[in-house]
Amino acid sequence: MEAPERWQRTVARRSAEARATVPDLELSAEVELDEDAAPPTLAVLVRACALALREVPRANGAYRDGQFELYARVNVGVVVAAPGTYAIPTVPDADLKSVAELETELESLCARALAGRLSAPDLAGATFTLWYPGADGVASAVPLIVPPQAAALAAGTLRRIGAVRGGIIVPGSAMTITLACDHRILYGAQASRFLGRIKTLLQEGTP
Repeated sequence: MEAPERWQRTVARRSAEARATVPDLELSAEVELDEDAAPPTLAVLVRACALALREVPRANGAYRDGQFELYARVNVGVVVAAPGTYAIPTVPDADLKSVAELETELESLCARALAGRLSAPDLAGATFTLWYPGADGVASAVPLIVPPQAAALAAGTLRRIGAVRGGIIVPGSAMTITLACDHRILYGAQASRFLGRIKTLLQEGTP
């Protein structure tokens, strides 16, 4: 991984480029869970995004030099803490891995990121980006798209709610998920379908 100062400059440049050049569309959805449902972990979120990317291929694409590109592999970049900044290591072929496999891989990536030991291959090849600020108690957030990727998702913290089940209010929980997409490649209807599929997978229990 690059030196912290150099990496901070890289992050600043890429963030400015994303805001200046990408005509983004932002959509949010509420994921409601029963009281006894397990809280979504980072691995579960990665798995849900990966499965939805496979079902909505346009979301697993890119806009580059006026051309559309659809990726054959589903590689999810995950925003994690790194010394003095953040990093986005890649989980390759995330749609082909179980939650248990993803948990093991993510644990290793996060540990290497905190130690500043991510390699160039760790940081390459992502086709989509996931950010989980909810792990730090953030209610909701809008993610930055990493060009030339078509989209990025942020997941907020799990909070207690009163859910209506069969006309009765029962204890439950909910989290806000927010999708930002490049409107040059991922249009409203496709973006809504993609976000809705992630919501359904999380509510029904990601396989």
